[in-house]
Amino acid sequence: MFDQVRYLLLQVRNADDPMREHEVESFARVLHGRIDQISVFDLLSNQPHGNLFEETDVFLLGGSGHYSVASEGDWLERALEIMREVHGTKKPTFASCWGFQAMARAMGGKVVNDLSRAEVGTHSLFLTDAGKVDPVFGPLGESFWGQMGHEDCVVELPPETTLLASSNRVTNQAYRFNDRPIYCTQFHPELARTDLLTRVETYPEYVEKIAGMPPDEFKATVRDTTETEQLLVRFVSEALGE
Repeated sequence: MFDQVRYLLLQVRNADDPMREHEVESFARVLHGRIDQISVFDLLSNQPHGNLFEETDVFLLGGSGHYSVASEGDWLERALEIMREVHGTKKPTFASCWGFQAMARAMGGKVVNDLSRAEVGTHSLFLTDAGKVDPVFGPLGESFWGQMGHEDCVVELPPETTLLASSNRVTNQAYRFNDRPIYCTQFHPELARTDLLTRVETYPEYVEKIAGMPPDEFKATVRDTTETEQLLVRFVSEALGE
């Protein structure tokens, strides 16, 4: 469907993180695309050049593994400035998890680290009134399931955005910018059940820390999220007018 679309995944992952490639594979799968359509740029140590942005049709942002938007540091300041540049292009952008938080902070929102509101596993979410009539989110129905893995949360949305979805623990789970095709989700629509289990096997400390249960017991709570995995392809279709 989108075999000519050029994606740029802005990534925040260590060089030895096995989830670097897994993340690309996950986005390619839910976008019904090829891995070679997704270029990857490392935000931890590099600064994208202008041509890279010009050659991109759709920006993607995902998780980070071990990096917090609520922290400080030179790398984070560079990354937040790049978020502002991406916002300025007005090009279609989909940001999940770390990207959701980074775009919020970069554009004037507030992000905090709060273990009491951390979520990992498959969680129930519900749409706001705006979400119910949104062309990307509306088809999900009033409630849906999403794959989670976060300690940071967005407590204040940026100006000129609309809240689309919440969970019982975290109010700000998805938002869109009102004047450009940028959608952001705290949950991971790019991950299936098997993908999330692969993630937590790579970062097992988060299951014990956040879910507070043994890995085998946690595994039994993770469920399929087939409907949510349709979000990204619906987003691209809406954003590019396909």
